[in-house]
Amino acid sequence: MTEPVPPGAPPSPTLFHRRTVALADRLPELREALAGWVRALGLGTERAEDVVLAGYEAMANSAEHAYRDQEAGYVDVRAEAFAGGLTVTVTDYGDWRTPVPTNGLRGRGLLLIDSLTDQCAQVHREDGTTITMTWRTDPAS
Repeated sequence: MTEPVPPGAPPSPTLFHRRTVALADRLPELREALAGWVRALGLGTERAEDVVLAGYEAMANSAEHAYRDQEAGYVDVRAEAFAGGLTVTVTDYGDWRTPVPTNGLRGRGLLLIDSLTDQCAQVHREDGTTITMTWRTDPAS
């Protein structure tokens, strides 16, 4: 994985960026890195679990769907904490395929992401897909 900061420089506690090849066996390490960043923010357990699960589901969708029938490409995970919230963006550079009907046991990843976030947006381009997930972290919200 590539790191966004120079070697030896402390990472920004409000920013997170990692890139890896979109292969299923690479994603647990990426998920754990995101989880560590989220833990450092001091979010409540339930909110932190929502962020990590939704982020991981978006990563898994990239690995499973974006590069089907072609060599695996990259998935970028970027996150930013800001006053009152945080955003996680997962971007791949593969081909978007309209989801096909399933037997009901699969194909619920986007619904899961939507249910775990306060706001979610998908952008499908010729050169990939970006899912942006946002959560409020202000206790009053």
